[in-house]
Amino acid sequence: MVTLKSVGRVMLVMLLLIGFTATASADVIVIKTPPPAIKVEFKPVKPFRHAAWIPGHWAWKRGHYVWVSGYWVKSRHGYVWIPGHWVKRHHGWVWVRGHWRRR
Repeated sequence: MVTLKSVGRVMLVMLLLIGFTATASADVIVIKTPPPAIKVEFKPVKPFRHAAWIPGHWAWKRGHYVWVSGYWVKSRHGYVWIPGHWVKRHHGWVWVRGHWRRR
């Protein structure tokens, strides 16, 4: 027997799945023109003992590339930072976000 409670649960799951799909697909942007060459940045002195440098990169904003400068963050013990980067795909360039990877 189908109850109002079970229908509500199914609708909640469907809404969550729709929201997840929209969020996941919104992160993929394909750009037809390649990013400019990486800028050479001056890396300031490490501000504290366990600091990790996040290098600068080109971001796509409002129809063109803009430079996002590098910065220091607190490192995560047992992890290494994998910088974000642009990858050439069949239809253009796609941004792969930086992330922490377990050593």
